[in-house]
Amino acid sequence: MLKELLNPRVKAIQISGIRRFFNKVANYPGAMSLTIGQPDFPTPKHIKEAAKRAIDQNHTSYTHNAGMLNLRQAIQQFVEKKYQLHYDAETEIIATTGASEAIDITLRTLLEPGDEVLLPGPIYPGYEPVIHMCQAQPVHIDTTTTDFKLTVDGIKKMITAKTKCLILPYPSNPTGMVLTRTELEALTAYLKDKNIFIISDEIYSELTYGIQHASIATFDGMREKTIVINGLSKSHAMTGWRMGFLLAPKEITTQLLKVHQYNVTCVSSITQYAGLEALTNGMDDAAVMRKTYQKRLDYAYKRLLEMGLPTTKPGGAFYLFPSIEKFGMSSNKFAETLLATEKLAVVPGDAFSSYGDNYIRLSYAYSEDILEQGLNRLERFITQLTTHRMC
Repeated sequence: MLKELLNPRVKAIQISGIRRFFNKVANYPGAMSLTIGQPDFPTPKHIKEAAKRAIDQNHTSYTHNAGMLNLRQAIQQFVEKKYQLHYDAETEIIATTGASEAIDITLRTLLEPGDEVLLPGPIYPGYEPVIHMCQAQPVHIDTTTTDFKLTVDGIKKMITAKTKCLILPYPSNPTGMVLTRTELEALTAYLKDKNIFIISDEIYSELTYGIQHASIATFDGMREKTIVINGLSKSHAMTGWRMGFLLAPKEITTQLLKVHQYNVTCVSSITQYAGLEALTNGMDDAAVMRKTYQKRLDYAYKRLLEMGLPTTKPGGAFYLFPSIEKFGMSSNKFAETLLATEKLAVVPGDAFSSYGDNYIRLSYAYSEDILEQGLNRLERFITQLTTHRMC
């Protein structure tokens, strides 16, 4: 059979638990989902109009592999104003097909067989499969006892001579945790003299609540070893447009661009024009969404605590990660039973590494009505479980 000749590393990859539970909803008439991390806002009108103009004006050809220069200049100005990041538009910025492609080309550029990659656990499941395909090894650092925040002590326990890079994904999916400047300073003091790369995934940087996002690349000694990944999917409700970007020193982007070129050639020209509009005339488009998410967060967090589900309050993104440990069930069994009995889909925490197995992830990127109905179903389920345990 020809399937036996397929790459075994690819065959070993599983569909993410996020998508698996999202897809299950279709099999349960009347089911609701709080699974997907996708803004429920439409892409702002002025961005859509810019894309339409690009089509009408026949801007439908290849662009520079790294993206149109005026787009890269807009990215440069955006990150300078927002996060005090300073990169040269011509040589240190690459427009990518979403942040996912930026992650892919970065890991494939950095990793060799046998390398190790440090990741905080729990963590978004999009990194580990790429690491495995590079014949490298993911090494998870337990953050469940440090409010889901990566610490120097945690890194020290897991770093080895084989460590090639560290992934720093804050604000975090699935926990919503944000690292403060003080916490980043502590990491910098330890990491700046280490010969490892930092991949700083900052895709939720515009969605923080009561705390200003800070990038580790702004700290002394960190810029030269850091690849910053960001994009417009979350900040501008543009998930389907696939507009991402990465920033790194020239000696790194020169190599990244080779992989990017043979991967996608360039980002869709229409998406680039939409991105240009978002980054210039839509610099503060996230403000309205952020205000709504803050309201939803406060509501959902309060409800979870009232249900008796211990939850660390997030500082960013649009997820809650309550503990279900007291019920003595795996996260997968909990989620399966919840879907079957109350027709509510959430993501089992083990989708985010084994360190997430005592948790479930809920997205509050849903309307207030859906969020309320979903939490009502969860509360009924929790009440049934609690009653059963007491009997």
